[in-house]
Amino acid sequence: MRRREFITLLGGAAAAWPLAARAQQPERMRRVGVLLGLAEQGEEAKLRVQAFRLGLRDLGWNEGRNVVLDYRYGASDLGLIKQYVKELVDQSPDVIVGNSSPVLAALHQATTSIPIVFAVVNDPVGQGFISSLARPGGNITGFTFLEFEMVGKWINMLTGVVPNLRRVVLMFNPITAPYYDAFLRSFKATKQPSLAEAEAGHVGNAADVELMIAMLRREPGSGLIAPGDPFIVDQRDTIIKSADKHHVPVISPYRQFVIEGGLISYGPDPVDIFRRASSYVDRILKGETPANLPVQSPVKYQLIVNLKTAKSLGLAINDSFLLLADEVIE
Repeated sequence: MRRREFITLLGGAAAAWPLAARAQQPERMRRVGVLLGLAEQGEEAKLRVQAFRLGLRDLGWNEGRNVVLDYRYGASDLGLIKQYVKELVDQSPDVIVGNSSPVLAALHQATTSIPIVFAVVNDPVGQGFISSLARPGGNITGFTFLEFEMVGKWINMLTGVVPNLRRVVLMFNPITAPYYDAFLRSFKATKQPSLAEAEAGHVGNAADVELMIAMLRREPGSGLIAPGDPFIVDQRDTIIKSADKHHVPVISPYRQFVIEGGLISYGPDPVDIFRRASSYVDRILKGETPANLPVQSPVKYQLIVNLKTAKSLGLAINDSFLLLADEVIE
């Protein structure tokens, strides 16, 4: 081969090397922090994490190949939540997913630059996390869980199965779920005269829970609402056992309450919300900003009834109510 031809070929090959090298470069690893307000060992936390992982996988994000998922569990402990928020923020992830109001409050205070997607959080506007549902502004957007109207729906359902229901206590921890006092005020402002009276039941530990349920036993015609609150979810076993002991009917938005012995659950599906939250993480990782992503409401609701629990409470649930149920446990 002539010297000039050899040099020409060598030059062409060298020019192609950078292109080939770029083509073989691995995809940049993205990092997503996930902080749940629940305890890690709880079934509800496991279901939410699994749904989120599956949602990301379906969108092309695979752990270890193009994304790292860094999980933390706050277990309704404000000190632990603040510690985990600092850890996640210090790692400068591409996105942080926050579950529960205490988690979102800590994230809101800790960073205004890292994109945040919240999941299963109530009243984000009223709590000052975002400007509006349609245009959140800033670095936060996400998926809500409950509106104040749900209080009336829960009472309606209990009234439909519990004869002479006169009083219902909405039990929650005001530290982990501060918005329920506002929910009750809104409910009372629009309450129908036929509905039972509703009042707040503030609790902060397992002893408070047991004492409140025992008090309801002493007042006939009483029922209990165990709402969406990470503390209440983590106290699920105490609530169900105490309600069974004192024959108090319990309604909750969470299916797991009824699976484990509660009477009725009605509300949005939090597992579905976590799966949908993966879509906003995907969009942010691909360049969109939280400020332009409208907050989304739940789209999937479930009504679950436990007939075994109804029988133990001496309640006869009519067929028309059961026909509305998505699931009946016998």
